[in-house]
Amino acid sequence: MTETADGAPSATDGGGQPDGGEFGIDDGGDDGPRIEFRGGKWASTVPLVFFIGWAILQSGVLGIGDTNGLVVGALIGTTLGMFLVRGDWKAYADTIFEGMTQRVAATAIVAWLWAGMFAETLQVGGFVEGLIFAADALAIGAASFPAAAFVLCGLLATGIGTGYGATVAFVTLFFPAGVLIGANPVLLFAAILSGAVFGDNLAPVSDTTIVSAVTQDADIGGVVASRFKYAITAAVPAFAAYLIAGSIMSGVELEGAVALRESANALGLVHLLSMGVVIVTAVAGRHIVEAISWGLVVAVVFNLLFGLASASDIVVFTVTEAGSLSGLPVVEVGETAGVGGSLYSGAVGFFPLIVLTLLIVAMAQIMIRGGGFEAIQTFLLNRVATTVRRAELTMVLGTAAVNGMITINTAAEIAIAPYIARIGEKFNINGYRRANILDANTSALGYIFPWAGGVLVGYQVMVGPDGLGAEYGPEMVVNPIEVVPFVFHGWFLVAVFLIAAVTGFGREYIPDRTSEEVSRA
Repeated sequence: MTETADGAPSATDGGGQPDGGEFGIDDGGDDGPRIEFRGGKWASTVPLVFFIGWAILQSGVLGIGDTNGLVVGALIGTTLGMFLVRGDWKAYADTIFEGMTQRVAATAIVAWLWAGMFAETLQVGGFVEGLIFAADALAIGAASFPAAAFVLCGLLATGIGTGYGATVAFVTLFFPAGVLIGANPVLLFAAILSGAVFGDNLAPVSDTTIVSAVTQDADIGGVVASRFKYAITAAVPAFAAYLIAGSIMSGVELEGAVALRESANALGLVHLLSMGVVIVTAVAGRHIVEAISWGLVVAVVFNLLFGLASASDIVVFTVTEAGSLSGLPVVEVGETAGVGGSLYSGAVGFFPLIVLTLLIVAMAQIMIRGGGFEAIQTFLLNRVATTVRRAELTMVLGTAAVNGMITINTAAEIAIAPYIARIGEKFNINGYRRANILDANTSALGYIFPWAGGVLVGYQVMVGPDGLGAEYGPEMVVNPIEVVPFVFHGWFLVAVFLIAAVTGFGREYIPDRTSEEVSRA
């Protein structure tokens, strides 16, 4: 994810440590409604706990990877919580709306919509065929393709600052190319998610990087520099694991795969320039929407200029009867009236996930307003974190627990950030160290849990109205539960910080190093 609220005060010029409220979910302060639950503060966790149980039953037990089904689970969970409220339900209902209007949800939604349109436009422009041509020319076979996807997705996510956007692009484009040349679909999807973890964790312009820095009173540049050693320590064995697993795990047989591979076209590689425009523009400091928009414009021009796609492939109006406008290149006559094309399908495919995201953030806000997060933080601070080592272990496990409940990684980070700051300051732990612990799990687990936003955004590309499953067949659809063990970089990153907490590797105290001026740019 990427982008922050412009003009919000930093820790140095605002007079106090930011709590992350300017990025989205607030910390449940006295300025908003407090919700009283039957059963106390812990009852505010019921909506999220019910949703997680529903997701485990649906995805893990029944093997149904359906975003629409998760939406129903979230709706039921949110409704159940209402019956536990003491007194008037108005505060509960208002909190649902309050959560849905948080900036952090809007940020994810905007990134998905623009990235979806961009990736779909590259797909109709033959970029997948170009990648197949490049893989054959460079002798990148099925065994090494997942490892290559991990590295390339990691570079893209680091450049543009959004792991979600990188996931959309790579699942849309690299995933079908890899499966068509024989790579294992589950492993390849997991490798793409691992690359997104790497970029979300390390990118200076990533939301998770920015939030982790400013909420822990640390400068962004110093945070990125200090966490590089952890990221590489996890990335190297992850790369090796993908090479090994790629040589062991077989691919799937796709009907017509040979014909599709024979359609490989070097001209489709022109869209490497389209992706380059996005990366360069984003790294230059432009808003991610602007960066992707410029890439989209370039992609459309290339499609039309080189004959890679027609105007109707990009946007088309289908009418049932010929008329005065039916001669236009973007108007067609068909049996059913409607709108289509890459711009349409690229955006519409994410609508179920958008609804789910709004509900998840609303449930998180209910838990905050009801005191659930406060109860968890107080318990951990007073009963568990009694030494520096236990304090850091509590930070690692606490962020993991919150990410299990709030599946949008930036939202989870914002919710737990005040607690990380509080416990870290109690034990004199440096802001850089706190920021790294905070960001590692939120970046990693946001792409591991089968109901996590990072996983579902890739899955939605597969099952959307014009998704990979509809275009290539059901073999192109991976159940989110299947990828959990194979998101190697995510698991290794969590392991690195567990080991660091136990051994003290990389531990710094506040007097060891003073943060530079906290910056957002």
